[in-house]
Amino acid sequence: MTATLSSEVAAAADRIRPYVRRTPVLRAELDGRPLVLKLEQLQRTGSFKLRGALNVLLSGPRPDQVVTASGGNHGIGVATAAAILGLPATVYAPVSIPESKARRIEEAGARLVRVGTTYAEAATAAHEVTNARYVEAYNDPTVIAGQGTVAAEIVEDAPGVDAIAVAVGGGGLAAGITLGSGGRTTVAVEPEHCSCLNHALAAGHPVDAEVNSIASSALGATRVGQVPFEILTGHDVRPVLVTDDEILAARDLLWQEFRLAVEPAAAVPFAAWLAGRVPGELPCLVICGANADWTP
Repeated sequence: MTATLSSEVAAAADRIRPYVRRTPVLRAELDGRPLVLKLEQLQRTGSFKLRGALNVLLSGPRPDQVVTASGGNHGIGVATAAAILGLPATVYAPVSIPESKARRIEEAGARLVRVGTTYAEAATAAHEVTNARYVEAYNDPTVIAGQGTVAAEIVEDAPGVDAIAVAVGGGGLAAGITLGSGGRTTVAVEPEHCSCLNHALAAGHPVDAEVNSIASSALGATRVGQVPFEILTGHDVRPVLVTDDEILAARDLLWQEFRLAVEPAAAVPFAAWLAGRVPGELPCLVICGANADWTP
């Protein structure tokens, strides 16, 4: 499965290229330490999620309509992908969805349905819709291949990078990074109290985990996806935890040093790097999104 998915990253890049931005990399130095930032918050929709959503909707027969469940960024990505392709879309979200993300889903033209208190409850409701193409948030090889195009761009634009650090929610982006990175180490970073991958690694299989973090609106999966888990456990992946205080300090420093205004989830890899938990002589940190109303 892994070899097939690796080739699918290249196919996904060709498929989605007309619709996505090739986001830049920023080479920098901080406290004498070199690093590379992949500025995926500059992607259309403000996060990487558009990549996987487009890859799904451009693969296979054209659906009549689209449905998904999301805590925010995935819903914005699916709503925008559907709009680009002229498809009606409905996004189910927990009632706790941040208003900034809810607004962007509706501005993209999708119908927003708030249901339940968790992503899992919203997903259960969305799966009851039978006459639409369901776009998985992370537990789908086609979604993962789309997200892997982030790593393919990093490798082409900054070939000296030897590790790529990425925030983990359900695991789709981390799995895609792993497949598209040409064998580089993936550093899978999670908030301490929003760490379904760490719980799965401890148990040997995906299990439910608590969701309680400043970054939970983007990283709030209660259980890592089975498909991402199989990919991540089959490769050189380094799991790392950070605290909410470290995340907020990293978010603030991204603004102070680089004038990057991002949501907490996007600061998670930077938090790990600041704490010395990211290996490599030249690591790349994926700045994954900026869909929050926070301003410096």
